[in-house]
Formats: sequence, C-alpha cells, structure tokens
Amino acid sequence: MKALVTGANGFTGSHLVRALEQRGDSVIALVRKSSNLARLADCRAQLVYGDITDIDALHTAMNGVDTVFHTAAYVELGLVNEAEMDRVNVHGTQAVLKVAQATGVSKLVYCSTIGVFGDTKGQVVNETFKRTQTSFSSAYDRTKYQAQQLVNQYAQQGLPVVSVLPSGIYGSDDPHFGPVIQQFLKGRLKLWAGGDRMTGIVHVDDLAAAMILAAEKGPPNEHYIISAGELTTREMFEILSQQTGIPVPYEAPKPLVRLVGNLLDPVGHLFKWQPPLSRERVHYIYDRCVRVDASKAREELGWHHRSVSEILLDLIRR
Repeated sequence: MKALVTGANGFTGSHLVRALEQRGDSVIALVRKSSNLARLADCRAQLVYGDITDIDALHTAMNGVDTVFHTAAYVELGLVNEAEMDRVNVHGTQAVLKVAQATGVSKLVYCSTIGVFGDTKGQVVNETFKRTQTSFSSAYDRTKYQAQQLVNQYAQQGLPVVSVLPSGIYGSDDPHFGPVIQQFLKGRLKLWAGGDRMTGIVHVDDLAAAMILAAEKGPPNEHYIISAGELTTREMFEILSQQTGIPVPYEAPKPLVRLVGNLLDPVGHLFKWQPPLSRERVHYIYDRCVRVDASKAREELGWHHRSVSEILLDLIRR
C-alpha cells in the first residue's frame, strides 16, 4: 500500500504512520512547515509540506497514492479559535475529499468521532443512530459533525470513503488525558470533577489498526465505531490506584466546579488563556453523555483490541 496520512505529526497520525511502516507500506506524510515533527523522528515517511486546505499541496501528496488516511483535525474544548477550527475541520476535510475525488484514490479513511452522534443521553447507540441533539455542545462538536456530513455526501457521490468513529483515544503520549495521568502518578492530583461521567476509550495503536482494516475491508460509505469499552472516570482512577497505591482523587463538589467554570470563562477570554475549567468543559463533564456499541467493527472488520484495563495499565508502564 502507498498511503497518505494527513495530520501525520499528530497523536493519532504518528501512530498510524508507524503502524503502516511496520507493515512495509510506503507512507507520505502531510505536515505543515511549522509542525513539530518530534513524533515522526523515527519514521521513514516522505514528508510533503502544506496546509490541509492547500489544494496544490494535497495534489502533490496524493500523486501515486492509493489510500488516504485523513486524521488532521483541530481538537480542543473550552476557549478555541472557532474560525480556525472551521478552517481545519470543515474546509480542510472538504479539500481532502475534493482532491481525493479528482485523483481517483482507491480508498479514503476518515477519522471522525463518536461525538457526531450528539448527546445520546446515556443511550448506547450503534452506527445506525440518527442524531437527535439539534444544538451543538461546542465548536468541535459542530465542525466535526459538519465534516462528517461532507464525507457522507462525497460517499453518496461515489467516493470510496469509510469513516471510523473513535471514542476517547488514549496512549502514553496522549496530549489530552496523558498530562492528567502524569499528575496522578506524581501524587499531585488531589481533586477530580465528574467521577460518575461514563467515558468510552480506545488505545491509539488499536485505532490505527482499525483504520488499516477499514482501508482493506470496509465497503465504501460504511461507518465503524471504534471503542474498547467504557467506564466512569472514578473507575479509571480506581484501576490506576490498585496498581500504584496512589489514592483516588477526591470528587470535587459539582456546584463548586460549575461556579469555577463560569468564573474562569471570562478570565480566559480576557487574557487569551485556556483555563482548566470553562463552561464548555463543565458541560461535557456533567451534561453530555455519549455511549456506543463497537461490535460492528469487531464482527465485520475482524478488529481486535486491548481491554479497557489493559489500556489504562499501559499508561503507567511507560
């Protein structure tokens, strides 16, 4: 396989590049001139420099490629540059789809998110679920939903694209939950909010494996939820505590968390600072619950994955 990976220097993209190279595949990596390439330091991928909305760069990157993996995204909650998120997540995806269609690639695999289903209010859903939430919980929620709609439209027009929809992506170099784990392991995480929040997780390497299987076996216009299972954040810390002897963080009072989120929002806007809590983050902690069934990927793609406990233990072994 000769594959292009967009967002190749990112968390998911870099693990996918390594997984492809371990199979002996030839990899083209689309990165920006300003990108930090540390994650690709041990990779042999051919670098093509260009922005995700740069049509010429995308044509260059897709030249002679048979499979495209689109992982590039602006992922953030709280105080974000919404115009930039629109540009990357929506317009960037549209550019990738347009060029993939023009160059006639054999398969495009799009890395979406279970968030496109919206708030399922605790209902466990599969790929047939139709979003009932009419509003959006965040700019990320909106832009990823709009990008998925574009992917679906191109698929209906005949583009051979398959969507994978991962739950929370974990790994030792995870830029989101990883720092939390490090604080916990140092004994500095004394308080945590939303211990009852149910969270689906998948190991980043298992996601990479699922994306490769989707490229090889997934019929065009199919969607595959990718999740190893789910547990509450309190259960996560209990598993980690059992292995390390470090106490589970105390649960922060919900009224206090909501108050702090409301207070820090305007401070963050004023000083252009991303606070650890904001109204949007509090909303995700207490008011939004997306639960999913990933059996389709296991049954149709033959996808195998680590268990939830194995994923968590992997975070503290490294």
